Amino acid sequence: MPLVRHGAVVTDDWTHLDDDAPLPNDDRPMTVGLPRWRDAREDLLARASPLGVRLANTDPVDALAVDLGRLALVVLHFPKFTDGRAYGQARRLRAFHKYAGEVRATGNVLRDQLALMVRTGFDAFVIDAPDAAERYRAAVAAITHVYQPRRAVVGGG
Repeated sequence: MPLVRHGAVVTDDWTHLDDDAPLPNDDRPMTVGLPRWRDAREDLLARASPLGVRLANTDPVDALAVDLGRLALVVLHFPKFTDGRAYGQARRLRAFHKYAGEVRATGNVLRDQLALMVRTGFDAFVIDAPDAAERYRAAVAAITHVYQPRRAVVGGG
């Protein structure tokens, strides 16, 4: 599936490691789930490569608070379009924790929700569509007026 970052389709250079997979011996950027992060935090932080953590929408972002400065990527998952908890996670990362790394949306990422995702702090999106970049640009351009004031979102899109 295409990865859209700031409106353009880009190559995903990250390895998304399963919780039971062995740690690679190279310096590839990689993400791990929160359970793996909790179990192997010291080993993961000792690696020289960029590191990211994948959170389920039920995981507390505060569990990463002390290490956010060391993480280049936080992946937040939308299991279905009616579940918006990842919006709150992104907002908490940006506004409360001042996280400046990439916040990526995965799962059920829909065109109609992209503009709000950007406003809450997401800056990268895995979109299941061949025209993902066009959908992103159209969605962001479609909303020209919002009721809520835009607050500064560190790193947001």
